Amino acid sequence: MTDTQNQQYVYYTKVTWGIYTLIIISIIIVLVLFIAQDNEERLFYSLMTAAASYVFRPTDRLISKQILRFTGVSQAVEKE
Repeated sequence: MTDTQNQQYVYYTKVTWGIYTLIIISIIIVLVLFIAQDNEERLFYSLMTAAASYVFRPTDRLISKQILRFTGVSQAVEKE
């Protein structure tokens, strides 16, 4: 049971990070294509959006709570 639960948790974690990446990429595309008015702003919006998304990325604790909330799968506690 624990191995299956860990495999599901790892899968959902990868899906979560994939969705987060796609959201950030779409925000960058919108900013660069529709908001920026010259090349300097395009460079700034693309770099700063990526940097800000890295700095303000969700924590593992928040991701674990949301995975548990939406799928019912939690990370198994390891005992030593």
